[in-house]
Amino acid sequence: MPVYLTPEQLAARNKRSLWIALGLVAFIVLIFTTTFLRMQANLTARTAQDRAMATAPAQPAPMTEASN
Repeated sequence: MPVYLTPEQLAARNKRSLWIALGLVAFIVLIFTTTFLRMQANLTARTAQDRAMATAPAQPAPMTEASN
């Protein structure tokens, strides 16, 4: 038995669907932005670490006793 909706019910359903779609898009944008910013921060930290390692004086390897 099919259910027939009134024009008001159809309009309300369309409005709900639109808000759900907008909420999903906002969530996706939030996740993308957060991921991008965290990756950018990690890249900056890694670059700084690499530069510090390149400019640091070389440390001699610790001497270990040879076992016979």
